[in-house]
Amino acid sequence: MDVYFYHLEHQTLERVLPSLLEKTLARGWRAVVQAGSEDRLEAIDMALWTYADDSFLAHGTARIGHASLQPVYLTLGSENPNGAGVRFFVDGAEAEEFVGAERFVYVFGGHDAEALASARGQWTAAKAAGCTVTYWQQSPSGRWEQKA
Repeated sequence: MDVYFYHLEHQTLERVLPSLLEKTLARGWRAVVQAGSEDRLEAIDMALWTYADDSFLAHGTARIGHASLQPVYLTLGSENPNGAGVRFFVDGAEAEEFVGAERFVYVFGGHDAEALASARGQWTAAKAAGCTVTYWQQSPSGRWEQKA
């Protein structure tokens, strides 16, 4: 099981998440994005429709329905109704255990002490569960640099 940690320092989640999801879909995987709050879930929902003038990411929520058909499913819970191979955790959402996906991805803010503490706890839990963990930090240019 692979667990990736993306440490945001120079861009917002709403700016970064669409590109990570596009890369996921380009590999032929479906994704679940698990948020830590209803407000954040709604913000992500809107961002995926409007992040680019000429594009959007097709996605759904329980409210929209047809969960099994969605390439990207947004949720507050641990369900995986679209059979996603990649599960994203944002805004304090955490894995209870590392099962049900091929890859887990934590995206967290670098200027939020609570988010950093949560990511450190999830790193420790993933290592203890025998997962392969990778840490990526955002450079000032917005590029990702693997640090661990």
